[in-house]
Amino acid sequence: MSAPCVLVTGFPTSFLALRVVRKLLRDTPDTPLRLVVQSKSIERARALLASMEGATPERVRIYEGDAASIDMGLSGPEWVELSREVNVIHHCMAVTYLGADREFATAANVGGIREAVELAEAAPHFERLVHWSSALVSGAKRGYVLEEDLDASRGFRNVVEKTRFHAERIAREALDGGVPVTILRPSLIVGDSLTGEIDRLEGPYLLITLMLNAPTDLRIPMPGPGDVKLNLVPIDFVVDAGLHIASLPESVGETYHLVDHRPLTTRRIFELIAARTGRQPPRGFVPAGWATTLMRTPGLERFANIPRAFLEHLLTDVVYDDRHTRRALEGTGIECPPFEAYADRLVQYVEDREAARRHEQVEALVESDPLE
Repeated sequence: MSAPCVLVTGFPTSFLALRVVRKLLRDTPDTPLRLVVQSKSIERARALLASMEGATPERVRIYEGDAASIDMGLSGPEWVELSREVNVIHHCMAVTYLGADREFATAANVGGIREAVELAEAAPHFERLVHWSSALVSGAKRGYVLEEDLDASRGFRNVVEKTRFHAERIAREALDGGVPVTILRPSLIVGDSLTGEIDRLEGPYLLITLMLNAPTDLRIPMPGPGDVKLNLVPIDFVVDAGLHIASLPESVGETYHLVDHRPLTTRRIFELIAARTGRQPPRGFVPAGWATTLMRTPGLERFANIPRAFLEHLLTDVVYDDRHTRRALEGTGIECPPFEAYADRLVQYVEDREAARRHEQVEALVESDPLE
C-alpha cells in the first residue's frame, strides 16, 4: 500500500508549516508532498527545499497558487489533479501576528480553512484534515479551558483570536458533515528548545530584545502583578506531538491542546530572561489598565513595539486542559520541556540575531561612506 499523499498549506511563510514539511520529509521517506505556494514565495520555497533532507523532485511538487483564494488560486485542471492526489491535508497556514490587520487576518485564517475543507470534500480518497488551530481560540475566557470547548461567550482580545475561532468552527462543521478532521491547538509558540531557532522575533521574544537593549541597571516593571501563568511551547514539541497525534486513527474527531502542562508565571519568566540577559529582575508592577503608561516610561520605549494584545496575554489567567494530549502521547517520550530547560537557547538566539543585525548595519554604513 502506497503512502498517503500529503498537502501542507502555509509553506514557506509559516514557520510551523516549514517545520512540519521538514519533519515529514525526514521521518516519512515514502510520503509524497504537495505545497501550494504564492508566486512571490516560490524562489524561497525552492531554496528551502533544496536544503532539506529527502526533498527530491519525485516526492515534492509545488503548485503556484494561494491556499486562501478560490480553488487555492489554481487552474481548473490543477485543482482537479490535486484533489485526486491528496489523502491528507495539514492546514498550517494562518496569520498569527497579534497586531495583524482585520481584513488580512480574516482572508487568510477564515478563507484558508474554507478552501482546505472544499478540497477535502472533493478528494475521492481523502483520509484526514489536520487543522493546526490555536489555544487562543478561547479568546478572553479565564479559568479552565477544556480541549473540547469552543466558547466565545467572553469575546476576543484581538482579530487573530476571533478569526482563528471562526476557522476552527468551520473545521468542526466539516467534521459534522463527514470530513475526517483532527484539531490541534498549540499555545504561544516559541523557538526550538534545542537550537532556539524561530522565524520572527515577536510576542515573548520582544521581551528578550527589550531587556537586551535596556540599560543594565534598569529594573523593568511587570505589566500586572505577574502571578498569571504564561503558556509557552517550543516549536519542536508542537510538531513532534502534533504529527504523532495526527497519525492516530482514534484522533479523528478530537481536539488536542499542545501546551506546557506546568507553565510558569509571567514574573518567573521575566526573572529567567532577566538573569540570562544580565539584567536586574523586575521590580514592582504597573496595574493592568496602565499599558500605555508602561510604554511611555523613560528607557522603556521599546515596549511600544510590543502589541497591546500580547501584553493582555500577560494579564489573562487561563489554564488549558491537555488530558487528551497526554493520553495520546503516553509512552512516546514526547513531552513539553520546562521553560527553564531552554530559556538560555532562546536568549542566545536573539543575541546572535541582534549581533548579526548590528554587523549588517555597520557594513552598510561603511559601504555607503567609504574612507577616501
